[in-house]
Amino acid sequence: MISAFAEQVIENTQGEPNTFTSFIPLVLIFIIFYFFIIRPQTKKQKEQQSLIGSIKKGDKVVFAGGLVGKVTNAKGNDYVEIEIDSGTNIKALKSSITSLVNTKPTDKK
Repeated sequence: MISAFAEQVIENTQGEPNTFTSFIPLVLIFIIFYFFIIRPQTKKQKEQQSLIGSIKKGDKVVFAGGLVGKVTNAKGNDYVEIEIDSGTNIKALKSSITSLVNTKPTDKK
């Protein structure tokens, strides 16, 4: 009688997976998404906000469309005026600035 009961308990426990072990793959997928997608994206977004906040008059900037120009007025919150050619000024969104152009002279030997 006891051996029949023990066999029934063993059969019942072997058929059910542990609920904790069934969540392990979901947790691993979330960790992978966090380190490979979410974290780098937030880091890049913070760098972009820092770049936009540091723009000042005289900086050479590159816009998302590939436009390059010199900042002539950066006093507004959302817009910046740039000079793309002598006498040609345009107004653009600060959020479309992708990078600053290195204007420091390099040593050529």
